[in-house]
Amino acid sequence: MSKLTEKTEIQEAVAQNDATDLDLPNLEDKSTIWTTTRLELWAFYVFYIGNNGLSGFNFGPSQFQNLLFLAGYDPSQPPFTAPCGADTDCVLPYLGRIRDVNSIVLLTNGMSFALQAFVLLTIGAWADYGRWRPNITIVFTIVAVAVSFAWLGVKDPSKWQAGVALYILGLIAYQCALTFWTAAFPGLARDLPEIKQSFADVVDGKKLLEDHEQMESLERNRISNVSFAVCSAGEIIILAIMVGILKGVKSDESVENNTKAFSILIAFSGGVWLLCALPWFFLEKRRPGLSLPPGMSLLTIGFKQTYVAFRECVRLKQTFLYLIFYFLMGDVLNTTVTVVGTLQNSVVSYSTLQLTLLLIVGIVTQGLGIYLFWLVQKRFQISTKAMLCFNVFWILILTIWGLIGVHTDKFGFKHVWEIWLYQAFYGLMVCPWYAYSQTMISEVLVLCFVLGGWQDVCLHRTTCFVGNHHCFRK
Repeated sequence: MSKLTEKTEIQEAVAQNDATDLDLPNLEDKSTIWTTTRLELWAFYVFYIGNNGLSGFNFGPSQFQNLLFLAGYDPSQPPFTAPCGADTDCVLPYLGRIRDVNSIVLLTNGMSFALQAFVLLTIGAWADYGRWRPNITIVFTIVAVAVSFAWLGVKDPSKWQAGVALYILGLIAYQCALTFWTAAFPGLARDLPEIKQSFADVVDGKKLLEDHEQMESLERNRISNVSFAVCSAGEIIILAIMVGILKGVKSDESVENNTKAFSILIAFSGGVWLLCALPWFFLEKRRPGLSLPPGMSLLTIGFKQTYVAFRECVRLKQTFLYLIFYFLMGDVLNTTVTVVGTLQNSVVSYSTLQLTLLLIVGIVTQGLGIYLFWLVQKRFQISTKAMLCFNVFWILILTIWGLIGVHTDKFGFKHVWEIWLYQAFYGLMVCPWYAYSQTMISEVLVLCFVLGGWQDVCLHRTTCFVGNHHCFRK
């Protein structure tokens, strides 16, 4: 397509957009009201230092499993007469049955993800409409921080039932805060001064749309990767401080001290999260979202979007195939990490110090891995899809390693050396998934469709206007 033809199509789309009743942006407007500033971008990065998962995803689940182990009993003996040991099974009554404590952790984790799915299906669409998204991020962050401090009251094995509630609520609040925070990054990339200028050049016919798309894709990757790198650097400092805290409370001197240390670390990470979140709460620009379609409410729009998405699958087969892959691969990774996490806790005997040192190794290699992936992509101009496929190969290797361990005791995350190797491998080769899948899903979702009554303007291969956002598709 020539520059002249491309410019004509875009300008016709702008003209058609002006004829609609939606509040779409004037693409000729040079206003800087929504321009992403360096300060806003760094507030976005710093938020991720706090929302690093240490409370809800790492130490919270470890403390929960630790409490279960201490409260459980050896099933080879009469109930509650013999404590669990390193070489014995460990069970507790849970949901009407006697279950292994590891099974309880996995079952509770599954319940948590089911609840997350319902919550995000109900309110996930709110990130696209009005100005709700920042407020939802704030609410879930405050809930997550409150849960972190609530762990200070759960330091005795007899309170493991309370641990169930905190575990589920902590995971949901952490994941939802992360989801709504992540939803801000495409807008940040789109409103960068250089991206806005690039798009203006496309409208003026000075630049090919393909060149602009490549530039914006790389900027999304850069923001995503830098946020992970900044998070890794900040998390290393937090973990180093935690090592000092553990030495101060003498966590390795007794089981009681170790259990108390878990709760202290969770509360500390919650406090750090709140401090890191405050700049983003105040500096994020409240970019307007879409207007609700006629006859829709905030309580029904999420289910309506899901229905429309399935209806459009026939027409957008490639998009649908990627979304299936995205959710299945994400589930494979989350399940693998959860299972390995439960094995890791058992292998190191729930030692807070050992778990903290392991996390330091994992975070150092995570920052290094994501940065190296980004350098390679930038140097050779590799597509996001190719980088993601390369990353998926290593995720499958990790899963297969654990699967083989079902049939042998020689390896399969059953030894201390494997746990250390896992942390290094996970950081270097697996963690880039979180950066590239995030970018890829944002690129896939710019594939627009026309829903009756939603005045969206889509052009083949060119600009697609959705609500008050412009995006692109090939």
